[in-house]
Amino acid sequence: MSATTPATPPSPIVTEPEELTAAWLSAALGAPVHGVEREQVGTGQMGTCYRLRLDADPALPRTVLVKLPAADPASRALVIGAYAIELRFYREIAPTVAVAVPSVHHQAIDLETGAFTLVMQDLAPAVQGDQIAGCTPGQARAAAVNLAGLHGPRWCDDSLSDIEGLTIQGPEDAALLAEFYGPALEIFVDGLGDLLEPATVETLRQTLDLAERWTLARGERFGLVHGDYRLDNLMFAPGLDGPDGSDGSDGPDGPDGPGVVTALDWQTLSLGLPARDLAYLVGTGLEVADRRAHEEAVVAAYHSALASHGVGDYDRASAWEDYRFAMMQGPLVSVFGCAYGARTERGDLMFAAMVNRSCAAIRDLDTLALVASS
Repeated sequence: MSATTPATPPSPIVTEPEELTAAWLSAALGAPVHGVEREQVGTGQMGTCYRLRLDADPALPRTVLVKLPAADPASRALVIGAYAIELRFYREIAPTVAVAVPSVHHQAIDLETGAFTLVMQDLAPAVQGDQIAGCTPGQARAAAVNLAGLHGPRWCDDSLSDIEGLTIQGPEDAALLAEFYGPALEIFVDGLGDLLEPATVETLRQTLDLAERWTLARGERFGLVHGDYRLDNLMFAPGLDGPDGSDGSDGPDGPDGPGVVTALDWQTLSLGLPARDLAYLVGTGLEVADRRAHEEAVVAAYHSALASHGVGDYDRASAWEDYRFAMMQGPLVSVFGCAYGARTERGDLMFAAMVNRSCAAIRDLDTLALVASS
């Protein structure tokens, strides 16, 4: 195919993979693209993602990733807010924080229909985390340090509430969550059956009467909360952590350096207790024995990283108590995600692993007593 002269795209938004042509990409990326090969990546429920291999001007990358909305316009309409907050994060918020995220080459959205196009950096050869397999302690530590780059720079920043789509949950939100949590929990337990340990089911039922209280408590500390900061949404640098469970010092910038862990999927961004992300990461990602042995060190690394981003009025003991308290994030997110999302075999295994691990953490850390006394 002959070179295409860059120009303003006739439509900055495309929603079908067949529309990702060399001509459209030339205009969107601002340099000639001569040809493109496309392959689908992952099985996203709220949209689709494609890797594009480009025959293009030397100024352009060889590959990019493109996110498109759900194919069904009715489905798009239900999640416009999620689409909008992700694009707003990359455009307005990411430049103000220090968390590692992919760079964006092009983005556009129609807020009336939910149609959007997001063209991003392809992070290969970084490796996606595996929620079912879990992670090593070194990977958890590196991910926690990266997470502090989201929370620290805008810790308790009142101006965050001025950003459209970002709010702190209030009493009505908490009451609504509690109302739907019970039915969702029954769907979850009935659907996953023998994949759940008996102790997990008992712990889940004990969370029922505490969900509303948990949602509203500890509001004096707030910040940006990813909301789904788990292994499947993280990319790890090659060699970060080998099978020996090393601390990741063989990564390109050391265990805490930039580029070691990169976070994706910002459609669940909100405001809340920052430790929710930390507890969710560690509680769902580490096998129980590894978590018991290493969680204090991971929380300490996160706390130290927060201090490096200017958080000076938050001692390590408070960070540890927030981590314990926030562990209910694991079952709450997993139960709703499984009960009201499209069921798949991998999804069932993933949610079961996440909830079995996080419920074990809830018991180990005496989280429910801490919530009940809040």
